[in-house]
Amino acid sequence: MDTLTNLQAFLASADAGGFSAAARKLNVSTSVVSKRVTQLEAQIGIALFRRSTRQLRLTEAGQQYLHRARGVVADVGDLLARMGEKDRDLVDHLRIKAPTSLTIARLADAFSAFQTQNPRLKLEIVLIDRPVDPVTEGFDIAIGAFPHSFGGVVDEPLCSLKLKRLLCASPAYLAAYGVPQHPRDLVEHRCLSFLPTGSEWVFDGPRGRTSIQVRPLLSSNEGHVLVKSAIAGNGIAFISHYLAADALSSGTLQAVLPDFQIPELWVKATIPERRVNAAAVQALLQQLRRSLSPAL
Repeated sequence: MDTLTNLQAFLASADAGGFSAAARKLNVSTSVVSKRVTQLEAQIGIALFRRSTRQLRLTEAGQQYLHRARGVVADVGDLLARMGEKDRDLVDHLRIKAPTSLTIARLADAFSAFQTQNPRLKLEIVLIDRPVDPVTEGFDIAIGAFPHSFGGVVDEPLCSLKLKRLLCASPAYLAAYGVPQHPRDLVEHRCLSFLPTGSEWVFDGPRGRTSIQVRPLLSSNEGHVLVKSAIAGNGIAFISHYLAADALSSGTLQAVLPDFQIPELWVKATIPERRVNAAAVQALLQQLRRSLSPAL
């Protein structure tokens, strides 16, 4: 039994949504694809699809198995590519978790350029702003800026410079509600919070570290929403510098509590150990580092 061939039939069927479409993609008959998937299900003892006359749908187990199967097939393809010509085009399927705001501002162009340079690569980019364990959630690369750690993964730094965050508000808001002089003053202010960061804001000041629990007027997992709200005068935003840079330059926003620094975060990629040496993964890491190398 050719397990690799059966896995490829499973993936093609899942992607195409049916055995007939998968058969056309693989250039074999529909009965061959169906037989290969049936053989795979018999081998692992799990039904991967719900079959009907109208459609083919993944079972819950099939959904969970899909990402692992894709990784296995990609590993084999990467191994064969490395054994062949060094200049051969990259062939792989990369499932990537990326933060929403950073992707819109910087990474979307990097992903597009990477796929243009490697037209045989398939990219699946999922925008998620919470920390993700790439092993359990089926990602080849998880990009983020939070200090969470997981087992069975390798952390790869993407930025040579740290991700700067700050507090900012519109001049109109500060004129109406006053300018805070210390982080503890924020408890009485209208605060706009980045949802993954939470409502505990930490600062490093002249006398050490201070932690404040705020009551956000607005929380969002999209940084641009916070910037727009701050410009509108709705409150003080806790935000990454690169998102507010234009507004700070134009004067529509101004920095708040500049003497109290917010601890910096590193943008990093978290990669399952079994995928870290894949040629496509390493090539994408290089592309992302080039994209993020200017100060954020």
